[in-house]
Amino acid sequence: MEKLFRKLHVEVKHINKLRAADVLQITEHSLQSHEFYSEKELIQTFIQKLLMMNYRARYIQTKETNKQDQTQQTDNDFSEEESDIFDDVFGNLSPSDKASNQSDPVHPMDVQMAVFHCADGFLKQLMVTKLSQCQYALPLLVPDPFTRQIEFPLWTFRQIKKSWKMRNNNEIISQTQPIYKAETPMVFFFRFGSVSSSKSQLMNDLINEKHNTFFHRNCPGSSTSRVLMDGVVEIAWFCPSGKNTDKFTDCVAFCNLHGDAGKHEKQLQILTEMASVNVVLLSRTDKYDRNASIIKNLYKDKKLLICLFPEDKSTVIEMKKRKFIIGLKDRSQSDVSEELRKAINACLLESSSTFRLEDVSKHSDIRVDEEDDDDCRRGREAAQQIMSLLGNKDLTKVKESFLPHQKLWHQWCQKNKELHRPQGDKTEREIRRKNTEIRHQQHEFHISDFIKRFIKEINLYDQHQKMFFLKWLKILLDEHTSADLSALHHKYDELQAAAFGLEHIMREIGQIYESCESVEKNKKDLKDLSSLPSLAAEMMISGSPLELMDGDAAHVPVIWISAVLDQLVQKLGDQRVFVLSVLGLQSSGKSTMLNAMFGLQFAVSAGRCTRGAFMQLVRVSDEMKTQIKFDYILVVDTEGLHAPELAGRSTRDHDNELATFVVGLANLTLINILGENLAEMQDILQIVVQAFMRMKKVRLNPSCVFVHQNISDITAREKNMEGRRRLQEKLDEITKLAAEEEGCDAERFSDVIKFDVQKDVKYFAQLWEGNPPMAPPNPNYCENIQELKKTIISHASKSHEMSLTHLKDHIKNLWEALLKEQFVFSFRNSLETAANRKLENEYSKWSRSLHNAMMVIEKKLHDEIKNEAIHEVEETDLQRELNKTSKKVKKSMSEFFEKDAYAEILIQWKTSFETKIKDLQGNIVRETKGKLNEILQHRDLKKKNEERKQLENTLVEKSKELALKLKDKANDEETLKKEFGLIWENSVKKIITDTDVLNDVTQVLSCCKQGNQYNNILAVPNYSEYVIFRKSSKNCTKRDVKESTLTPEDEAQIKSFVKDVVQKTDTMIQSFKISEKGYNISYIQQLTDYIRKSVIEHQKKCEKYEFQEEFFVDLVYFICNRANTIFIHQHRLFREANDPDLYTEKKREEYYSIFQKHCHGATLIAIFGEIICQKLKEPIEQSVYKKTARDLTDEMRSNCESLNGSRSNLEKHILKTLAEEEDFNKYMNYIHNPRDHFKSFIRDEVSQYITDKFSVSVLPKMEENIKLLQQKIMKAAHESTEHVHMNRGDAGLWLKSFRQQLSDVLIFSEKDLSGVKHDDVDDFNLLEDVIRQELTYIMSDISSRFNTETFPVKLDYKLRPDELLIDHFCQCCWVQCLFCKAICTNDTKNHDGDHSVPLHRVIGIDGKYFTDTGNLCANICTDLVASDLNFKSPNGWLNLKDYRRAGGVYADWSITPDLSELPYWKWFVCRFQKNLEKYYNKTFDGEGRIPYEWRAYSKRYAIDSLHKLYLGSGQRTETLRFTSHHCQR
Repeated sequence: MEKLFRKLHVEVKHINKLRAADVLQITEHSLQSHEFYSEKELIQTFIQKLLMMNYRARYIQTKETNKQDQTQQTDNDFSEEESDIFDDVFGNLSPSDKASNQSDPVHPMDVQMAVFHCADGFLKQLMVTKLSQCQYALPLLVPDPFTRQIEFPLWTFRQIKKSWKMRNNNEIISQTQPIYKAETPMVFFFRFGSVSSSKSQLMNDLINEKHNTFFHRNCPGSSTSRVLMDGVVEIAWFCPSGKNTDKFTDCVAFCNLHGDAGKHEKQLQILTEMASVNVVLLSRTDKYDRNASIIKNLYKDKKLLICLFPEDKSTVIEMKKRKFIIGLKDRSQSDVSEELRKAINACLLESSSTFRLEDVSKHSDIRVDEEDDDDCRRGREAAQQIMSLLGNKDLTKVKESFLPHQKLWHQWCQKNKELHRPQGDKTEREIRRKNTEIRHQQHEFHISDFIKRFIKEINLYDQHQKMFFLKWLKILLDEHTSADLSALHHKYDELQAAAFGLEHIMREIGQIYESCESVEKNKKDLKDLSSLPSLAAEMMISGSPLELMDGDAAHVPVIWISAVLDQLVQKLGDQRVFVLSVLGLQSSGKSTMLNAMFGLQFAVSAGRCTRGAFMQLVRVSDEMKTQIKFDYILVVDTEGLHAPELAGRSTRDHDNELATFVVGLANLTLINILGENLAEMQDILQIVVQAFMRMKKVRLNPSCVFVHQNISDITAREKNMEGRRRLQEKLDEITKLAAEEEGCDAERFSDVIKFDVQKDVKYFAQLWEGNPPMAPPNPNYCENIQELKKTIISHASKSHEMSLTHLKDHIKNLWEALLKEQFVFSFRNSLETAANRKLENEYSKWSRSLHNAMMVIEKKLHDEIKNEAIHEVEETDLQRELNKTSKKVKKSMSEFFEKDAYAEILIQWKTSFETKIKDLQGNIVRETKGKLNEILQHRDLKKKNEERKQLENTLVEKSKELALKLKDKANDEETLKKEFGLIWENSVKKIITDTDVLNDVTQVLSCCKQGNQYNNILAVPNYSEYVIFRKSSKNCTKRDVKESTLTPEDEAQIKSFVKDVVQKTDTMIQSFKISEKGYNISYIQQLTDYIRKSVIEHQKKCEKYEFQEEFFVDLVYFICNRANTIFIHQHRLFREANDPDLYTEKKREEYYSIFQKHCHGATLIAIFGEIICQKLKEPIEQSVYKKTARDLTDEMRSNCESLNGSRSNLEKHILKTLAEEEDFNKYMNYIHNPRDHFKSFIRDEVSQYITDKFSVSVLPKMEENIKLLQQKIMKAAHESTEHVHMNRGDAGLWLKSFRQQLSDVLIFSEKDLSGVKHDDVDDFNLLEDVIRQELTYIMSDISSRFNTETFPVKLDYKLRPDELLIDHFCQCCWVQCLFCKAICTNDTKNHDGDHSVPLHRVIGIDGKYFTDTGNLCANICTDLVASDLNFKSPNGWLNLKDYRRAGGVYADWSITPDLSELPYWKWFVCRFQKNLEKYYNKTFDGEGRIPYEWRAYSKRYAIDSLHKLYLGSGQRTETLRFTSHHCQR
């Protein structure tokens, strides 16, 4: 024993003292790779190879063995000529005797066990974990080499998980379990005495015949001098793959007792008791042999037993039930293995017993490492106490309860990004204020008991004890969450919410620290704030990773990271670090590569719960520091890019941000690629290059190495030289483009990022040697890792030094620059960026040309209007004036798209920009026309106002003069009226006449049809005379005859269309605001244009017929005649308000009343008071109506069931109403024109509410508002009187004060009284009394005229309750799903992120069908995106799973697979199947057949289901088509 340890240069005092930190550091030896090693290097070499998962660690050749081989060969060569056969064969000394005289070589398993005995608990655990990854057997029971006390190293198994798949009929069941928890059958192999056959080799054939799971006598390097393996029990597991070729259908444990079982009774007793099947190798022995009694007992026992006899030639024989014997002599290994496998499987079918690793610790007289080590035990107890605080809480709620600071942290991050990337009208000051508020709210949170306990426990221990505590906490957290996380595997958001690990705890501690630092105040329940970053720094020093970028918030907690790095400086000194980062797509093998290279333990599961970037320190040995000038390598591992579960625009932005950050942070970045295709990573690199150029203030010096993983062809490097050259050219081209735009002098990719295409491209072999789960790692992969490690160290030796302090500043500067760099979040790559920017520049020039040309035209026409040279402006005139510039712009556009260097890229935007320019031109013309017409109207109104004021002044003065003349005849009413009538006729002349709307319609349509000769298009019995039927072929068939008539469905469809146009034109007419602006024939032109456009759009959808011109003409006449009353009424209101003679005609009675009072000798004050009240009458009426409308709107928001919630609640009531009415045409209107349907529904609800509640709610509100306004007016009059008295003012001051006090409720000006003389008004108390008396009459008159008809008419269109509610509910996203027409449920127009809807529909509702059959599709979007169906996109056929690849609007939608019941739309499809089939002229047959079970849904059930679901839903898009032969049912 001691001789062995001396050979290996291990002192006995070092037992259990070798630490993980000692072997994980970068040493010169760890970079070397030799064919032979000295015996003193064996332990170090074994560990280094094992950490890299190189299973050849067991097959290390020594220099001593090699020398002996060479010496022996030399002796043979020397004697070759001089000796003969007799000397060689019968000489005194045989070759074997010669060999035995040489020192025995060290047995490979002695090296392994020597490392095991020397290692401390953490290194043992790491070593056993790596042995498991190498698919090697693991030490289960280990005798102490000196005391022979048996140890069960349970601690070493705690990090091992095994995965396997089992078949259950046709179903594959996947399992992943911590191995110490797994309950499996166990087969125990042992031997008595010496046997000629290898037990371990037999076991290997059962588990994996291509791999030596158990080391055996025929393995390379094996010798008879084995010292440390006798009495050791090893364990390995067979994990099935779910294939028919599996040797065992379930996971099975295999235990192997090394040495003679008779000499190791304790191990024998434990394992035979726990085994499901015992397998013993033994020679034919005397029944009185000392082992015979043990064998007899095993034979008598009920437990299954298989006896293997090396000297026996028999095949498998069942001696009695559950007892088998198999002979091994003169039989092939494969035959024996197959028989043994069948026998074991037969036994396992009989046995129900299972083996669990943890149960081994229940046996007495063995030492359990976890219990024997005080630090380990205390760490477990502390972790268990903390875990008890979690109780049975729902995992998705745990973080909310125990880690409260993180939710507000996410909000703060969002606001911080807004601060650096301003959007909208939010000011920097507002955002900073909000961020400060969030930090204060964060600070107000109490630290949870869980975190308090964590901080307390970790501060109690020394470094070694802390490591045990953290390891145990991680193990227990994984155990606590594993079952729930497995169930949530396909629900990413819930998976993220439920994930709870050490990183989340540290994230919370980081936010506690940041909140305290931000508000510059410690928390009450936290004694020492600096202990938090100190804790994190100690964890990093001990080898734990720390989160650098929070992937959930997509943000770097700079304050926290800076504090942790400061603590590292305090504890280690300002050490020099070389930053190594890795970047790659998800599941491309990044973490596996880092783990193998540095012996780390980053998570390597295929799915992921933690996002962002983590950093971990790897120490450089003292000898290496002189070579590479660094003390540590800081390894930064990142989440995988382009994660499928996070697909979408926001994820692409996050990927670009993460890539730029980690490449900019690192001295060297490993670009990890699965296979040889760089396409996906190329996009990321292009973003990174240009971002670096823009972030000039951050001094960046990045370099990169490309690593192609999983390359099977070892000559790929040579074959891919052309690919390398193309890659270099492409990257250089991108760099040049970016340099031109950024004003940099970079010519090559390597000018921005250090990169040598010849040296910095590595090709890695496949990771596994065979098929998982039983395949070991490929040794060639491990050799590739070693070569890459050397390349990294070579880069490090040439890299600039960076201290921890410098790193802290670098992280902060880089992140700040990245936050400000909006560019990173725009386009996919530099070529598109450059092309798009160039296009935008050109578009800016084109639009400027059009704007400038129109400005010239506008100025010219403006001058003509001022000079009264023109009295009307038409769009056609403006278009004609702009035509010359328009032609130049079109020519410039055409040349740009055809001849520019980026033409191939630009073509994708050509159509959209042509439309954009066309729309811009139309908008410019309409805006200019509107502005010029406003000027025209303003000019005319100004003239009319001047005339009106002059007329009012004239009437007042003439009335006063006449009253003085007729003072004696004041009681003669007839004379007074006659005389007043004379001055009225002389003063007022008629100016404006009523309009003739229908005559204008005839003029616009340029047809001779008179206004009274049109048909009432809504009341005609049928529409057959209005349509022309389309023929599908020249030859008339029965089908043609049938299709040449309108069916009831066709009639209903046309009627629905007419109603829809009528409704929309009603809205247009209201928007004209004729009561404010007056009538103009241009309004008829706008209506006509809209109706023409609607008819054309409707015809495009109809394959069967098209409309005759007469339909259009009658529709225009019907709508305009219907609107005639509104036109005339609103135009009259306009005239009454603006035409001097009509205005004064309306005021005739008021002026007569004033005239009468003059005649009766009324005081000037009484007359002045009455005039004031008459002037206030209209403003009072408007104010009362507006206030009542607002109050009523608020009441409906509270009391009206359909309007008292969110848009989703409103939609629920719309769908409920549609189902109750069962009107197919209304459904089609809702599906294809949702916004209009919403508006119509709101108007109906408001109208009905006003009608129902008028007397009990509307009228009382009106009266209350009148009363309040009357009180306010009188208060204003009283305070104005006091103000005049106090300041000794006149009537002018009184009026000014009176107006000011009413300015917030009434539109009233002193100018309204400018023509009324009030110089003699001096008794303001009397004036106040007059106003009080007159005001009562006015208020009574307003109240008497208030009813359901006047209420909406008297109000401005925008102030009506229905329009206020429409504005509230409809300012949201109305984008419809491209497949089913469901409306995006986001409450914001032009929102960030993807469009989404919780509930999609059956896509046949929108006419989607299968191409080759024409059958409507009965699938729902959420089913289709999980199917193998294809669809026709603008870019050709695509699989629906990849719908985002279609680009454009498709890429903006997030549709996730969902199997919810969705009864409402299933009922709808069943109820209206025939209507849908007729509407689209297709059927739900074949692959589109409606499932039978859908027909079980009743209308009531469908309506009831709306209460449980959040429902969401535009011109119809072009019908998408599906290919049926891609559909697999």
